[in-house]
Amino acid sequence: MTRAFGFGRTAVLGAVLAGAVLLAGCERPPMTSTQQGYRGTGMVQIDNPRIKAAQEAARPPIPAVTPPAPTEGPKARDIFQNVKVLGDLSVAEFTRHMASITAWVAPNEGCNYCHNPANLADDSKYQKVVARRMIEMTQHLNASWDKHVAKTGVTCYTCHRGNAIPAQVWHKPATPQRNRPDVMLGNDFGQNRAVPSIGLTSMHYDPFSDFLQGEEGIRVAGPAALPTAGYKKSIQSAEKSYSLMMHMSEALGVNCTFCHNTHSFQVWDSPPQRAVAWYGIRMARDINNAYLTPLTASFPKERLGPAGDVAKVYCATCHQGQNKPLGGNAMASQYIGLVALAQPAAPALPAPVDEPRKSVLYFGVGSSALEGAQAKGLAQLIVTMTGNARTVATISGYHSAAGTLAANQELAKQRAFAVRDALLAAGVAEARVKLEKPQQTEANIAGEDPVARRVEVTLR
Repeated sequence: MTRAFGFGRTAVLGAVLAGAVLLAGCERPPMTSTQQGYRGTGMVQIDNPRIKAAQEAARPPIPAVTPPAPTEGPKARDIFQNVKVLGDLSVAEFTRHMASITAWVAPNEGCNYCHNPANLADDSKYQKVVARRMIEMTQHLNASWDKHVAKTGVTCYTCHRGNAIPAQVWHKPATPQRNRPDVMLGNDFGQNRAVPSIGLTSMHYDPFSDFLQGEEGIRVAGPAALPTAGYKKSIQSAEKSYSLMMHMSEALGVNCTFCHNTHSFQVWDSPPQRAVAWYGIRMARDINNAYLTPLTASFPKERLGPAGDVAKVYCATCHQGQNKPLGGNAMASQYIGLVALAQPAAPALPAPVDEPRKSVLYFGVGSSALEGAQAKGLAQLIVTMTGNARTVATISGYHSAAGTLAANQELAKQRAFAVRDALLAAGVAEARVKLEKPQQTEANIAGEDPVARRVEVTLR
């Protein structure tokens, strides 16, 4: 009888411990909820005030902004040697920018992290070459991606936060043995990996290579309940899309309903944040393809990933758990060199060609975003495609002969992707859209003629 009682007590204790283990993964109340959409839709943001408070306490204080320096006096390019960016700043303002960038990126290493102390004009350190390009990237983001960064803008601190290498970056992982087609273990499609994992799930551990660098479309829900000849996605593609969504949710510290309408996640009758996120995805592609990947040869081997690629950005790089990076702090506006230098206004783009069987769309310098009238230049072509299901759109991107060929081709490709995405968003089946290799405009050597920065779409 004693043994039976002892066994029962042990079983109860075991059940209690098992229950405690299961509940350890749950968050205890009270929780806070904020209604995001119309009542009854389930569009509610759930927050744990204790976790939120701990996250806020762990974040380093945002560095104080030093007062702007006088803009009068000689320019930096006239006093210092080898100043290829920020040269239009006054010497005082240039020095202020350099001191701030050092505090944001290398507060412990100091100026010598990027510069040769014996010769500040020397470009022998790869860090200086990379930093120069990153300043150009920051200027580009603040000037061309306001639909995502808005008036808040970005600075070096947005990503670095006192670290020479941003804490949140990604590399393409080495291909695991079970992902190789020549082995007999079976292809697990990049799932069920302990490290790294996305959102503590077993979903695909690398959605970034295809979605934030490559051209793969993210949306997997088709226009009909069952797959059609013009639209079909695999289960693996869907799971990879969900994996990216899990990353975005974690990176911004929000629920899915922050961007999506629970009535139908694919419809655009959603909160305005969804459009902001749409531009953010394309901004990440722009950064990775136009600025980071071309720097691969500049980095030493030890700074590259297991697949030999440079560190790249995703949502967590800037957001780091907040739906607005740094809580929406707009320090960028205090640094004119990172927002807009005194440069002549870019010439207006030509009007798009909007015909029933052909469209020609033009882009700004260094931009892959369809802006203003250019975004509406596919209207007549879409009408034709809607009325004739046999037509196929062929997209060709063009670029100038100025600059690096690889970077130009990548930018032309991203512009073609932007046009393709516009067609898909209008309901055109993916099978009816074809991409051609980027083509160089030989006559435009200067690179300023907007005719070189175009995408042509023709129906065949």
